[in-house]
Amino acid sequence: MEISRRRIVLFAALVVAVSAIVLYFTVDVETFRRLADFHPASLLGVILLIAAGMYFDALRLQRLSSVAGRHVRLGAAMRVVFGNYFMALLTPGASGGAVIQVLFLKKAGVPTGSATVVVLVRTILSIFFLILCLPLVFYFDPLILPWFDREAIVRGAILLAGLVIAGMAVLRTRISDRIAVVVLKRFPVRWRFRLMKIYRDMRGALGMIAVSPKAVGLAFLESGISLLFLYAIVPMLFAGLGAQMDWLQVMGRMIFLNLLLYFAPTPGGAGVAEGLFISSFRPFLPLGTVGVAAVAWRIFAEYLPACIGGYFTLKVFGSRGGDKK
Repeated sequence: MEISRRRIVLFAALVVAVSAIVLYFTVDVETFRRLADFHPASLLGVILLIAAGMYFDALRLQRLSSVAGRHVRLGAAMRVVFGNYFMALLTPGASGGAVIQVLFLKKAGVPTGSATVVVLVRTILSIFFLILCLPLVFYFDPLILPWFDREAIVRGAILLAGLVIAGMAVLRTRISDRIAVVVLKRFPVRWRFRLMKIYRDMRGALGMIAVSPKAVGLAFLESGISLLFLYAIVPMLFAGLGAQMDWLQVMGRMIFLNLLLYFAPTPGGAGVAEGLFISSFRPFLPLGTVGVAAVAWRIFAEYLPACIGGYFTLKVFGSRGGDKK
């Protein structure tokens, strides 16, 4: 995996372009009035929320590494977390984030196989937390998808969470092996090895969960706390702008938005994230102000941690991190 300067420059240019477009089409006179009344104390709140979110993220990584039989220092775990932000932004679908996490864990003394399982469990816990929150989000915020019936959406969200739980249970049985063999035969040969590897990694991840349910349960709790701290950045920014809002409603929309971003096709969700943000929070702030808030959210929640992660990644691995043994 080569961390080329060209890729970094191209992504930086994309970020600048997207931010400029958002500001150009949203900023108006009302924006400057709001910014003049901005409460600087909220920036301190944002920094504290980021620090707390990153700390609990690193804490769950330490716990999962312990389940895998390896002790990872807090400093090393923090480098994994920040490195993930860096490479996730540089690659479509955040695919590079998992790779750099494995490399940092390997550097911390975790074997590649165990590191892969730890990273996968970490991702599963985050997504699972968001999916479990969906029924509550849709129930208390019917306007999030106003063109659908609220009760139908809640039932669908509960069904989705149930299917995820059932799927995880099936993967722990021999039935899943038979299903995998039948399904994989329908794919071209060149895809079978990749899909089988994904299947085996999933089995390994669920095996870790089954072996130490209490420790993984605590890691799941830490996942939720970490995500909620990071999502609280947005209502904190809104409060600084003097917006009248329901914090729980804003947090609910952040949960839904971030779940969608797991499937964004652009590097780091650039463009997609800003568009979803403006669409989701337009009712809470004037258009000009919500555009500024979208850019500020991306800077604090993504680009700042990514810059720190870039420093650690280039310092430890250089520009050709994946080739370093």
